Amino acid sequence: MRAGRAEAKLFVAVAAKVKMKAAGDAADALRAEQSAAAGKAAREEAPRAAHGDWEPAANRRNPVEVLEQQAESRVPELVPIRYGRMLVSAFTFYRGAAAIMAMDLAGGPESGLQVQACGDAHLSNFGAFAAPDRRLVVDVNDFDETLPGPWEWDVKRLAASFEIAGRDREFTAEETRAAVISAVRAYREAMRKFAEMRNLDVWYARLDVDTLLGEIARAGDRKLTRKAERSAEKAGKKNSLKAFDRLVHEVDGEPRFISDPPLLVPVRELIPDDQVHLLEGRLLEVLESYRESLQRDRRRLLDGYRFVDLARKVVGVGSVGTRAWVLLFMGRDGQDPLLLQAKEAEASVLEPYVGASEFGNHGERVVEGQRLMQAASDIFLGWAPALGVDERKRDFYVRQLWDGKRSVEVEILPPSGLAAYGRVCGWTLARAHARSGDRIAIGAYLGKGKSFDEAIADFSSLYADQNELDYSALAEAARSGEIQVESDLN
Repeated sequence: MRAGRAEAKLFVAVAAKVKMKAAGDAADALRAEQSAAAGKAAREEAPRAAHGDWEPAANRRNPVEVLEQQAESRVPELVPIRYGRMLVSAFTFYRGAAAIMAMDLAGGPESGLQVQACGDAHLSNFGAFAAPDRRLVVDVNDFDETLPGPWEWDVKRLAASFEIAGRDREFTAEETRAAVISAVRAYREAMRKFAEMRNLDVWYARLDVDTLLGEIARAGDRKLTRKAERSAEKAGKKNSLKAFDRLVHEVDGEPRFISDPPLLVPVRELIPDDQVHLLEGRLLEVLESYRESLQRDRRRLLDGYRFVDLARKVVGVGSVGTRAWVLLFMGRDGQDPLLLQAKEAEASVLEPYVGASEFGNHGERVVEGQRLMQAASDIFLGWAPALGVDERKRDFYVRQLWDGKRSVEVEILPPSGLAAYGRVCGWTLARAHARSGDRIAIGAYLGKGKSFDEAIADFSSLYADQNELDYSALAEAARSGEIQVESDLN
């Protein structure tokens, strides 16, 4: 009798667990169905074809005014370099015009589905870098503007960058549109695949450079394959040792940054001698704060280095004028350098339209956004507040200066290469969005057809026209003397 009662209890317990599992599975399935339904319902609020319509707002701000407003918080003597880099072409102008485009996107159709947005997802902000396991991966690699926001904004900024790049290369309209369509279709198809995947599989998904090279080789374009292989080889060699050899020399037996103003200026040339002691004390405070933002094991690694020197460095296009510093550390001997970059983080250009960040420090905003969007992030990625010798508090994020980082050389890509790169960027952006947003709802909104692809291609053409007008407006401001321009091209 006892055995019978024990078996009955076991049977009841097992049945209860089976019932609970079935209920859990049913709840999960229901949530997935609800997400898919929400995505399809969003088409009523924002039809996919509606994304193809765009025109400037009647009260649209002058684009030069937008850029000049950004310049107010930047290093004054570097702002002319920013304008000089933006005026190289309509494409380089676009790279620096994230604030202008955010203003323009704010009035467009939105599905209401949010992700951790990059905020500046143009094609040159994708590229290769070394993951912690030292394999080269392809991912989004610039997060200065990251903030939760509409996924469509990233897709539109990416797509328009392909339209503008194609025009810059003087490709035909058909070749250029093919590259845009390639990027958007890759995003749509990847998002729908991610919608079917397990959460962990989405989280672990990444694109290795070796896989990318294999795909290019299978496409049969030997010339493009050789170029891609050479680019990957160069990226693999771009590390702290390479930066050390290029940016550092010996002064009185100690390694010191070279002086190459205005692009690289040692701190000793930027401040009066009587302020050096004050700066050194504050720098130590910043480094300690930065150290606390790292994982414990990485703090131990950082503790194996001693700080040696500091210099201001000009980086990027749109970032020029924000404060960017390079920090030199030395490890076990004279051949063990570590070079970090501390870059000023200001409010995202998306903030006026989607709301303020939940983080009080914009460096932390950048770091948390990067960790959420990237498949693998720099082991030294961290953040810190800093008080300058001018007594102003600023936010910074820190990462390795060079760690295999390399962006695509758009100027050497043939039309087929631009389309192939579009597929890479589209897949990568979808994977980044799938980690933070409702991938099932977004995939359902996008659907199986080409309606969204064609609409975004139409938008990209319209916006490229506006970008050319804005570029001309900046050029006219330079000619009239409204803005000062300095070229740093050799």
